[in-house]
Amino acid sequence: MKRVLSIQSHVVFGCAGNSAAVFPMRRMGLDVWPVNTVQFSNHTQYSEGWQGMVMPAGHIGQLVGGLADIGVLGQCDALLSGYLGSVEQGEEILAAVARLKALNPDALYFCDPVMGHPDKGCIVAPGVAEFFKTRALACADMLAPNLLELEQLTAREIRNVPEALAACQQLREQGAKLVMVKHLGRVGFDPDRFEMLLVCDAGAFHVSRPLYPFKRHPIGVGDLLSATLLANLLAGQDPVLAFERTNASVDAVMAHTWLAGAYELQLVAAQQAMAEPEIRTRATHL
Repeated sequence: MKRVLSIQSHVVFGCAGNSAAVFPMRRMGLDVWPVNTVQFSNHTQYSEGWQGMVMPAGHIGQLVGGLADIGVLGQCDALLSGYLGSVEQGEEILAAVARLKALNPDALYFCDPVMGHPDKGCIVAPGVAEFFKTRALACADMLAPNLLELEQLTAREIRNVPEALAACQQLREQGAKLVMVKHLGRVGFDPDRFEMLLVCDAGAFHVSRPLYPFKRHPIGVGDLLSATLLANLLAGQDPVLAFERTNASVDAVMAHTWLAGAYELQLVAAQQAMAEPEIRTRATHL
């Protein structure tokens, strides 16, 4: 069984961060060790607000140290990071990556660079976006930015798919072995589809799924995408098949969520289709 240390946010109600990632990865056969960067009552895009706290400086390092003390840290196959509550937490994560790789050189660092989207209510602490660009990028084996994050990481304005591909290649030249763009949005081929890119050693690939007409689009989709891609990769699938299965799994969750008229992702209701998805759309080699 593969093991993942998942360091990101947690919400008591709903699905975001670890609350969107841990159950899917476990359902797909991984042993997941969650560490929370923040603990909130709900995600930050509820108009009524939220309650909770950012975990204090040193918290992540203490927990990782505890895993090392009992001799299990080196058994971990990957570290997945997402939403950070502070730059200090980011530095603790990079220290954890270095400590893990010293014990297990084959371990992977999958970085989901959550850099915030104020227009949508996703707020990150000052300096976090710059941390991903100047510090985390050089350490990541795999990256999963959305379009806005891809632009920030590469300091590029992206207007079309070729420019998005060029930005992904730039990230690979800086060290990432694999880059998944989680949502092409305005620069994609079809505005009526949810489109993604994968750039890896095998080349560049594009895949899409239906774009459901939600009144309020669910939060946590990006966290779910990163988690399911990592789970598929750790299961031994080649990157393209892992990409296709990830797309199909998330489509199954989105379809269940839309049919339920829900705002929060329906992970439990969709769990069977999520874990064993029917691949209806194959990736196109660009």
